[in-house]
Amino acid sequence: MRALLPESITNISDEQLLERYNSEQRPFVRFNFVSSIDGSAQVDGLSAALGSEGDHRIFALIRRLADVIVVGSGTVRAEGYEGALVSAQDSQWRTSHGLRAHPALAIISTGLNLDPDAPTFTQSPVPVMVFTTVDVTAELRQSFGEDVELIQVAQRDGGCDAAEIVAYLDQHDLGFIHCEGGPHIFGQFATAGAVDSACVSYSPVLVAGEGKRITAHDKETFQQFSLHSLFEEENMLFSDYRIKKSA
Repeated sequence: MRALLPESITNISDEQLLERYNSEQRPFVRFNFVSSIDGSAQVDGLSAALGSEGDHRIFALIRRLADVIVVGSGTVRAEGYEGALVSAQDSQWRTSHGLRAHPALAIISTGLNLDPDAPTFTQSPVPVMVFTTVDVTAELRQSFGEDVELIQVAQRDGGCDAAEIVAYLDQHDLGFIHCEGGPHIFGQFATAGAVDSACVSYSPVLVAGEGKRITAHDKETFQQFSLHSLFEEENMLFSDYRIKKSA
């Protein structure tokens, strides 16, 4: 893999990539998606076919930096998220850099349509947070068990209030927030002005069809981002766009 921007580097190392993808800002909200060159986030309903070895490398490395991984319930049902979300090597790197061995896991589920016995909960090495707009009763908490924290937030634009989620995580020392989908969650955070970094991997394929875009929302938003980093491997581009701050 080679770096194209902000400087040219051939055979960029993991440490160089981590340094470039890192941020001292808190809270810092990052979204990571893969997209075809014609804007599709899916092939046959999943994102996996758009990826590559380079994409998997970037994906794993930026997970290393996260205090918490945030994902929507639809993506959890489609793609799993059971068990450890970082490798043993990643865990070792995290602890050597003063981080918890595993990032926390937070799921956004507006209607709380989740199975308490799903492997996502039963096989997680860390307690799982679930943000929802459903009235969280003592009975409901009990049904999910002591390793799952249900957090009721306000409803905004048909989903969970993104700003409230970010504030809650930041207040609990989970300020480096790494979000992985799906498009509706990205859309909700975008329209709430709660995205600091958009890491998009561009796959050199055309998909057409009716696959979802990487964002989905009824409202439009217009926010200016700057290209912070750009990398290339096997015709695939890996970008990190960061929100332009007001002067």
